[in-house]
Amino acid sequence: LPSSGQKIEYRPFLVKEQKALMIAQESGEDAQIEKAFAQIINDCVLDDVDPYILPMFDIEYVFLRIRGKSVGEKVKLSVLCPDDEKTRVEVEINLEEVDVQMSVDHSNTIELSDGISVIMKYPCLGDMSGFNEDGEVKSLFEMIKRCVSEVRQGDTIYNRVDITDKELDEFIDSMS
Repeated sequence: LPSSGQKIEYRPFLVKEQKALMIAQESGEDAQIEKAFAQIINDCVLDDVDPYILPMFDIEYVFLRIRGKSVGEKVKLSVLCPDDEKTRVEVEINLEEVDVQMSVDHSNTIELSDGISVIMKYPCLGDMSGFNEDGEVKSLFEMIKRCVSEVRQGDTIYNRVDITDKELDEFIDSMS
């Protein structure tokens, strides 16, 4: 897993799992797609992992690995040219070469000012429910709230579980 380095074993998905994914895709409902992804991860990963608490990049990475072993490592995509927005070019991607990029100096701490910082967590599958139902901007701020793990002010640490939604909204709204 890219987030932790934990080695996991998995198997290709079966027809029943591909069918569930196709039905979810066809429905277009985010909740059904989320449930299908979680079920495929649960069924195909042979180790004990909870898809609802894994960061989304872990879910996507594992799913691509499972999909590669199930259907094939190479995927052909038709990419729209951003210059003219008319020309389409076929591109072949090897899923085995897709990887998560994380810089060495990566940090989940956001320094807001001297003595005030916010510790964030990665968005996980469980955070995705209801995302984009209320519009893009409102969803963005809701996701920020969901990903706050703690707020540090000097030596005082405020854990997210101890902060009300109203207090967090007020804190976020007061940031410059």
